[in-house]
This record gives sequence, structure tokens and C-alpha cells, in this order.
Amino acid sequence: MKKPFTDINKLIKYLKLSDENKKKILKNSFFPLLLPFTLAKKIKKNDIDDPIFKQFVPLIDENSESMFQKDPLKEDEFKTKKLLKKYNYRALILVTSACAMNCRFCFRKFSNKILDTDFSDEIKMINEDSSIKEVILSGGDPLSLSNLKLEKLLKDLDKIEHVKIVRFHTRYIIASPNRLDSSFLKILKTTKKNIVFVFHINHPDEIDKETIKYIKRLKKLNVLLFSQTVLLKDINDNADTLKNLFEKLTSIGITPYYLHQLDKVKGLEHFEVDEKKGKDLIKTLKENLSGYMVPRYVKEIPFEKNKVDIF
Repeated sequence: MKKPFTDINKLIKYLKLSDENKKKILKNSFFPLLLPFTLAKKIKKNDIDDPIFKQFVPLIDENSESMFQKDPLKEDEFKTKKLLKKYNYRALILVTSACAMNCRFCFRKFSNKILDTDFSDEIKMINEDSSIKEVILSGGDPLSLSNLKLEKLLKDLDKIEHVKIVRFHTRYIIASPNRLDSSFLKILKTTKKNIVFVFHINHPDEIDKETIKYIKRLKKLNVLLFSQTVLLKDINDNADTLKNLFEKLTSIGITPYYLHQLDKVKGLEHFEVDEKKGKDLIKTLKENLSGYMVPRYVKEIPFEKNKVDIF
């Protein structure tokens, strides 16, 4: 497998960008380029409007000035080391800062790096709080951890009786679906907890035959599969694209769960879609899809006890 692109000049050459398009690229971004070759090869050459290009290639728009913040969700207010507890019933472990890719709209791009994978403190805190019924593994991407480390973490959670559900949030499936290998599936099969996967998928072009093949393998374990989608300007903010995406997800056994309004993170202004347009899109989707194919349109507001529906 070819290495991911981390050098912007090599990516510019690979994508055969014109001199005019090169001027729109941010060469020295604070948030580094990390684009798997499997996604890069899906991008149309010399097309900066390609939906995959826009999600992963830094543009000079990231340097625009606005009122957006580095931590608009105020996550540090809820975090103890690697444990994040904002909502009742649930706790989230930030298991790693590593990902298979760097999405330009990442809401944790300014977060402190997680340098160790010892979760004994987090396991202790979860064990002492019987209100926690569900543990969410996030990051970064939890599948960046080795099978050995994930197996230990799941075994530790297995020992906590009041935890009933373990939920993975991952984007690996669109770039390295073979990360869901037989060894990992065997680990899932042996855990005592109910397993839920939430796949972060924003555009139908992200889903290919390899993605579908590994989703089918995962489905055989009878785990619950959901998706989250971020509403992104000029990428998926039209009814046809979203309809295609949610139909495609449903057809392979993934239930559309959330359509997220963009978090107002510094440097992401050019991705923001007006909420009125978002509401209109949901209305159109409801008129043209079965109800179970239409996700909840939500945003996150600091200190609210749940995701807030946008009506």
C-alpha cells in the first residue's frame, strides 16, 4: 500500500494542479496534511472543487479572520486527562490523537496531543461512576490503536458491570477499511459488551467496494452501525448529494444518525452552511426519503446536556 501524502508539494504534483489553482493552496498550515493515497486517487485531477479534495487539502481560506474559536465546544471544561464526560449516561475516552487522515474541518485540531495509551486512570473513574452505561472511544480515531491495545481496553471495560455499551467513532472505513481485519473482528466477537459503530462519512464518493466489503464482515457480528455527517459548504450542502449518501449508507446496512452543523472552530469558516439552508435540506430529504434514512440535524452547544436538534 502506498504511503499517505504528508508533503503538500508532492500532492500538488500528483493532482496536476494548474498554476492558478496552486495559488489557493495553503503551503504551511498549522494543521498538517495527512491524506491517504486511497482517498487521493479518488480526487479528480486539477479540480479544487472535488468533494474529497476540499475535505483534506489545506486552502488559504483557513487563514481567514473571524469570531470562530480554537475550542468552541469548551471540551476542556468537561475533561479529566483523557476522559470526557459532558452528558448523562455516557463517557468518552480520548484514546489517541492519531488518525488515518487529517480532515480540514476537524473540531479537535487544536487539542493537546495524547501521548500515552495507559487508560488505567480512566478505567478507574468509569468503574467508580455507576451512572455511566455507555463508553465512547474517540480521539483522533480509536482504530489508530493496535489490536493489542484495543483488546486490553475492551477487556478492562468488560470487567465493569454497569457499562453496557461500547461505541467506536471512526473514519478509517473510508480510507483503510482493511483495518477492520479478522483479528480485530475476533476481539469484538469475544467482548461481553454491546458494540456500536458510528462511521464519519460525508460524501457518497467516500464509499467504495472495499468499504462495503468490510462493512458486510462487521455486520455478521450483529453490531449496530450508524453514520455521522458534517454539513459542509460546497461539499455536501445540496439535497441530491445528501439523498445519494443516505440511500447508499442505508443500502449497506448503516443507519444515518446525525447531520451535524459545523462546529465553529478557528479556520473552518469557509465550510459553514447557514442553518436555514440546513433546515431546507432536511425538509427536502424528508419529502424524498423514508423516515429512517433521514438523520437528525443537530448542533452542539457548550454546557447543554445533549446534542441540540435544529428545527
